[in-house]
Amino acid sequence: MTGSNSKAEAPAILPYADPGPGLSPSAVPPFQAIYKQYFDFVWSSARHLGAARDAIDDVVQDVFIVIHSKLATLRNPEALRSWIYGIVRRTVSDYRRSSRTRDAAGARLGAELKATRPSQPSPLDVAERNADLDLLESVLAELDEPKREVFVMVEVLEMTVPEVVQSLEIPLNTAYSRLRMARQSFEDALARHEARDEEKRRPCPT
Repeated sequence: MTGSNSKAEAPAILPYADPGPGLSPSAVPPFQAIYKQYFDFVWSSARHLGAARDAIDDVVQDVFIVIHSKLATLRNPEALRSWIYGIVRRTVSDYRRSSRTRDAAGARLGAELKATRPSQPSPLDVAERNADLDLLESVLAELDEPKREVFVMVEVLEMTVPEVVQSLEIPLNTAYSRLRMARQSFEDALARHEARDEEKRRPCPT
């Protein structure tokens, strides 16, 4: 298994998923394009939904296995990102409940995905990324789960509020209300963390 902070490029050769009846082939992006465009989105979504760092690669791999297998069922390509987020959400939930065994086809596809990954980031890059993630996660941990999820979807994953509404199946006013309260709570929590860090950096009186 590769490191939890690694990124990937689209695989060079993978089978195209038939869009199925009712959709023209041009209406559904090829899997290769989805993998390349949405890898970072899937990785960040899984991480902020609670996937453990030592399982993040497996979770992301399984998400793309599901995307590949279900791409023919997509009936609304305009809602692709919301559809993908829903798959991430369910996959992370499955991982948090129990470990799942991949089938042979999934293992073959996973091997192709991993084979396309670039060289590992430098230790400094990893350390800086982990430090930023630790701070973000510390602040987000102070938000209740409904507000935290909406905040992450909009502010971290850059989803639109209508996409949030579609993914979570909540009223539009509820989404905006949670986002407003989450932003205020996040700013307050961040200010407290920064104040504590500043206090730690002050020299001790002699």
